[in-house]
Amino acid sequence: MTLTSQSASTEHPSIGWFPTAYTILFALIGVMAVLTWIVPAGEYERAANALLGKDVPVPGTYQLVEAAPQNLISVVMAPIAGFYDPATYEANAIDVSLFVLIVGGFLGVVTATGAIDTGISLAMRRLAGREKWMIPIMMALFAAGGTTYGMAEETLAFYLLLIPIMIAAGYDALTGVAVIMLGAGVGVIGSTINPFSTAIASDAAGVAFTEGILLRFAILGLSWLAAVAFVMRYAERVRRDPSQSLVADMKAANEAHFLQRRDATAPDKLTGVQIIVLVLFVATFATMVWGVASQGWWMAEMSALFLGAAIVTGTVAWMGEKSVVNAFIDGARDLLGVALIIGLARGIVIIMHQGHITDTFLHTFEGWISGMSEVTFITALFGIEALMSFLVPSTSGLAVLTMPILAPLSDFAGVSRDLAVTAFQTAIGITNLVAPTYAVVVGGLAIGRVPYNKWLRFIWPLLIILSLISTGLLSAAVLL
Repeated sequence: MTLTSQSASTEHPSIGWFPTAYTILFALIGVMAVLTWIVPAGEYERAANALLGKDVPVPGTYQLVEAAPQNLISVVMAPIAGFYDPATYEANAIDVSLFVLIVGGFLGVVTATGAIDTGISLAMRRLAGREKWMIPIMMALFAAGGTTYGMAEETLAFYLLLIPIMIAAGYDALTGVAVIMLGAGVGVIGSTINPFSTAIASDAAGVAFTEGILLRFAILGLSWLAAVAFVMRYAERVRRDPSQSLVADMKAANEAHFLQRRDATAPDKLTGVQIIVLVLFVATFATMVWGVASQGWWMAEMSALFLGAAIVTGTVAWMGEKSVVNAFIDGARDLLGVALIIGLARGIVIIMHQGHITDTFLHTFEGWISGMSEVTFITALFGIEALMSFLVPSTSGLAVLTMPILAPLSDFAGVSRDLAVTAFQTAIGITNLVAPTYAVVVGGLAIGRVPYNKWLRFIWPLLIILSLISTGLLSAAVLL
């Protein structure tokens, strides 16, 4: 089996009545625009926080402001503004979109060398009968990235690498998506030293990020075990009976997109050049992880890394200038739909921000949980953070928005603030496995060619399990 080098759209084949991700996201932009005509506009006063380098809401300062209802022009402009408006995110969507396109170009160049095709074929022969163990190993690696530095957008670079391997092993595209998205996702749910979630939320709440770390390790371990068991059970069912796949109707189309049959003359071993290409390939991803985790890299540096790696790979493989350029463009073209989806997803948050209704939702929730008992409070806080993360899917953005307001309320409920931080990070981690406003979700599903409704059908039982694990441990910690 080989990875196809032909360009293909990220559009899904016909999946019946359910609309595409583009339609869903644009409809949500419209819904939020309607809400700006109904929900009162309001804002908290904000004060600069030197440690966070951001302006944070000041508790007790919420007040109504002049309404700013969003019209049809605003709806049309929202996806455009979503690409470059940094108001509610650490990075512009254009940065993430460009990163996705350059990763696609890099993979196009590597694929053109034949190194990945041959490598997958050899790996599948050597793993015969033991393919299922790829799932826990890979999910452990992604979970490590999630818990330490909040691995999210970086995962988009791995889908086109892992999904062909999973399909070649007898699984389906959904399995490949689940390994990556759930692996990194449970890491974020059980964030331990994640600077974009735990550290920022703890600072905003006025506690050290190490407080409550043992509880977070427990949540991480149990969530990882539950997710691995869930994915392995589904994957084995698909391997035994492909008709049990939730994307069985797309099997032929996905195999045509990700794989193609090797011909009789296909090489049975890697050439010297292909070995060098694979070493460069692995080194590129390892360098990305190192740079993000320890050197403060973000989208610009990662994009430059993959662009440089594409040039080096084409030079080492001696492909010729035109072949390298064509392979790069074809690879980028494959992910163009994904790049567009990212801006569209952020357009939803742009409408809320321009309509001044985000703080109104937060103020409403603040009133709901005041005066609750300990266990009821921590459970309600988890639910509120889960709802808010649909509206603000950025972990650091939501931490800065909600923690200065909600964490002090835990004092009156007799709940330690580190538990409020843990409730926040578990809630947004779970919600961000399905939130259509989260670019990592809609982008990953688009790359993996998994329709959103099929993903919801697959993951909803696990969402309940993960929520029970988180709220159960939080409630136990409150009572101890």
